[in-house]
Amino acid sequence: MIPKQQSRLDGFRHHRDHYFGHDPDSPLAVADRDGFAGLGYFPERPDLALELPLEPDGAGIGEEIDLPTSDGGSKPFVRAGRISFDVDGQPVTLSVFKDVERGRFFLPFKDGTTGTETYAGGRYLDPRARPDGTLVVDFNYAYNPYCAYGEGWSCPLPPAENEVATPIRAGELAFVRKQ
Repeated sequence: MIPKQQSRLDGFRHHRDHYFGHDPDSPLAVADRDGFAGLGYFPERPDLALELPLEPDGAGIGEEIDLPTSDGGSKPFVRAGRISFDVDGQPVTLSVFKDVERGRFFLPFKDGTTGTETYAGGRYLDPRARPDGTLVVDFNYAYNPYCAYGEGWSCPLPPAENEVATPIRAGELAFVRKQ
């Protein structure tokens, strides 16, 4: 029998699960690592693996803003632009930021699954730029911030402009702590 070839997404999830369950720097408390069998994920959605143009964000493009963080502080970002796409026939527009410290694109968001199926504080995505200027925005890689797993983390909060009612059922589910 030929083993099923592991997809890139499967590899990403396996690596993330291993890190959470075994690495000393895991955001999970030691008690949560005991018997940890992996994080929960939505099934893969190829229709939510997108290549999108980064649309100019009006007068705000290039503006440095401070996103509030879960610990009451703030973290600087630059407003890079907006992306627009459809999810199950519903139009969605989200702002994309650039991390001032790391220079990477950053997409914090809340959607119709937030607080029920996914973490109440929202989820993150790290879009990648392609040579042609488009962004690879694959919601199958959406992940919870470390604040979803334990105390002592400082996590940027999604701004109001990135709170949408449409459910984006892709990526990581809410963490369920063992009782």
